[in-house]
Amino acid sequence: MELDRSLLLTLPLLMFGCAEKPAPSAEPAKPAEPTKTETAAPVAPVEKPAPVAKKALRPREPLNVLLLTVDALRADMPWAGYPRDIAPNLTRFAKQNVVFENHRSVSSFTAQSVPAILSGRPASTLYRSGYFFAGYQDSNEFFPEALSAKGVRTLGVQSHLYFNRGKGLNQGFAIWDMVPGITFNERSDDHITSPKTHELMVKHLSNPDNVRGQFFAWTHYTDPHHQWIRHAESPDFGSSERDLYDNEVHYTDQHLGKLLTWAEKQPWWERTAVIISADHGEAFGEHGMMQHAHELYEELVRVPLIVRVPGAEPRRVATPHTHVDLAPTIMELMGQEALAGFTGESLVPEIDGKSAQPKPVVLELCADNVQPARRAVVSGDWKLIRFGDKAGPEKLFNLKSDPGEKKDLAKSEPEKLSEMRGLLDSQFAKLPTVTPHGGMKLKGGGVADGPLRPELAAR
Repeated sequence: MELDRSLLLTLPLLMFGCAEKPAPSAEPAKPAEPTKTETAAPVAPVEKPAPVAKKALRPREPLNVLLLTVDALRADMPWAGYPRDIAPNLTRFAKQNVVFENHRSVSSFTAQSVPAILSGRPASTLYRSGYFFAGYQDSNEFFPEALSAKGVRTLGVQSHLYFNRGKGLNQGFAIWDMVPGITFNERSDDHITSPKTHELMVKHLSNPDNVRGQFFAWTHYTDPHHQWIRHAESPDFGSSERDLYDNEVHYTDQHLGKLLTWAEKQPWWERTAVIISADHGEAFGEHGMMQHAHELYEELVRVPLIVRVPGAEPRRVATPHTHVDLAPTIMELMGQEALAGFTGESLVPEIDGKSAQPKPVVLELCADNVQPARRAVVSGDWKLIRFGDKAGPEKLFNLKSDPGEKKDLAKSEPEKLSEMRGLLDSQFAKLPTVTPHGGMKLKGGGVADGPLRPELAAR
């Protein structure tokens, strides 16, 4: 069964971030010899023995956590082998800290990946609406709520109005501040926001009321999201879409670097862990796609993950993980108990130098009013994608020999296909899936007639 490629080319325009941002007035200066770069294939899982674990010497008292996420940041960054120096500050940060080389988001767009970070479980298990820009009910338990209940100060600074339109993402945050002057456009990311994001973070983290005790602070940088423009403050890599994206990443990296440099001088720095990641990746022609959402290919779900914990040794971790592991990690770093609903596991043992047994990771797109369901499982070198929910065409890839997922092995490897199909089914059978609500028709069939809270689900 062939997929409708025209759908893949047109649907990404429905995501926020598709109208042109205002270009800076200054004309950027071109480097003498800009690096010529073709679209890079996703980074293959790195197979090498983990360093011999050293005795952990880091302090064990509860830490603050600073979570910094970047929209649409691909995994093929300079510290992972990308030849352009598009993120010098993050590259330096990666050398000094723990890098998870085989990390994935749970999904391929913001409205399903960010809730997975906040809840420690896939979006399909949450009480949500059936819209593409899903809203999440307060019947879901997000870890910032549990932190607030324990007296931890929780702060959020956001730069796109999806985060502030009654979507429920602010549950548990004592401070939820939006970059001023932005407007909502469901087809566009119209604004340059990194400078104002930096200003707001410094403002709130300079307030003694917010940092005199334990705190959790999160901000999401949006500028690398399409539309891509050229910033005069960053190198001119060229005029292709990937060139402009690289310029946007460099521009955002400057502001991340400013925030980290400022934070290093604060009295709370040595009691603060920093986690840097992305909500999803970005496509530049791979699999006939541009931008993100709608599929679960590696260029869309592989994302960076860098973790700084005071006293932890720099190292590289090749064990695969996903965003459902971030909430348990944050709670352990902060000295808090894991929530009962978490489906992931804490990364703290690996941050401290221990080895972990690789486990299958699951990826998903919940059906909504714009896109049909997708499910995937990764185990070892193998990945199976199902283009549907419980049924539909499937593609099988060997990520070691084919990291770009160009050769479907479903027909030539029937035994492996059967094994991976059983694994996908068994992994998703463990998840307490919830039908979305709202009454809208779901793409691919069905209606969003699910419950808003657990007691209604039991009826």
